[in-house]
Amino acid sequence: MDHLSEPLRRAALHHDVPGAQLVVWHDGVAAEFEFGEERHGSGRAVSRDSKVPIGSITKTFTATLLMVLVSDGDVDLDAPVVEYLPELRDALGGTADVLTARHLLSHTGGLHSEVVAEGGPALARSVEDLVQPPGAGFSYSNAGYALIGRLIEVVTGMTWAEAVSTILVKPLGIDLGFVAGPESAASATASGHTVNRALSLVRPVEQDLMAVEAPAGGLAASAADLVALAKMHLTPRHGGIDPGLVDPDHLAEMRRPVPGADPFGLADGWGLGLALFDGGGTGWLGHDGTADGTSCHLRLAPDSGTVVALTANSATGAALWCDLLPELRAVGIDLTDSAPAVDARPQAAIPGDCTGTYVNGDTAYSVVVRDDELHLVVDDEPAARLAVRDGFVFSVTDLTNGAAGRPGRFLRDPRSGRIDRIQIGGRVAGRQRDVA
Repeated sequence: MDHLSEPLRRAALHHDVPGAQLVVWHDGVAAEFEFGEERHGSGRAVSRDSKVPIGSITKTFTATLLMVLVSDGDVDLDAPVVEYLPELRDALGGTADVLTARHLLSHTGGLHSEVVAEGGPALARSVEDLVQPPGAGFSYSNAGYALIGRLIEVVTGMTWAEAVSTILVKPLGIDLGFVAGPESAASATASGHTVNRALSLVRPVEQDLMAVEAPAGGLAASAADLVALAKMHLTPRHGGIDPGLVDPDHLAEMRRPVPGADPFGLADGWGLGLALFDGGGTGWLGHDGTADGTSCHLRLAPDSGTVVALTANSATGAALWCDLLPELRAVGIDLTDSAPAVDARPQAAIPGDCTGTYVNGDTAYSVVVRDDELHLVVDDEPAARLAVRDGFVFSVTDLTNGAAGRPGRFLRDPRSGRIDRIQIGGRVAGRQRDVA
């Protein structure tokens, strides 16, 4: 696999990625590659140990940590969350005895996408006015993982960062960085970067994350660190490393698809802290993560003993990942893009019942007609052009750079048949109620 060094370098340069790490672990052997600088113009070379903000891959660490507590008998996945966090009872109302940790780990809790407010008790605001009832379907939620982090703190008596470091990371023999909270000051990480390709500008950016959001996206790690975690999730007969933290049955439960968890546009299914990428029937799992100016990717095939991890310190790292996929396939690593296929032909007429404003927490998605095209406006900012296909699936084209985004879909109320929700980026937003 040594020849992967040149494709990594070439793709990073093409997409203006200042620095990247790629690790492929297969048959018990790791092939490791690094390129570029930790911070553009700094001269600090990316090394094997460089820590890149990994965004939502943090959720896989948080989920694995919770499963340690499940294996120890300290947490029941199917007990109401209010048994651990009684301050949520009033905010949850009639769903207080329904919402469980299993819902939160699989994004089927119906919570808002983002945390509404800073602080422990204030998390109650994030469970008010649910997008949909717990268990009704998939809607990606950072707020849900913030609640998991708080649950971990209550059960362990530690902060989330202390629990991650002491209970999970130390036994794995790795040293992670933090990008939120008091621990972040001592964490040496690579910078994220924004890229303006039209002006050939690459600029470092700082991480902007509330401490309460850290369990959802607050870690910095190297690609080798991601592989160390992923080895736990391989089956024992195919190279899985058992540090004695999580019962094998509980690890297997993390890998199983949760019924009703349909992350349309993100993956083919969802387990507990792990996305399922079944394109081509190869059975890959993992997670993607975007922090401020970074793009990171983790994939593992439990039944073949293969792990692939990429960290890139630029928002354009997602394009680098796409360029590497055929190179990986050429060496027998059969990774596939699981984004749903979208018919290339849009509907002849723009369906009028799609237009309107859809709300998820504090985020408003407005679908409007402009110049005979359907456009998406997010929080009053024009964002993308939509083309609706049969089944009310739509393709997404970014208005700024013309790049194709992940597809989405409109959802109908099963009783009335009226379009009442939109699912985009895995997040469900409900149609805004008319105000009399």
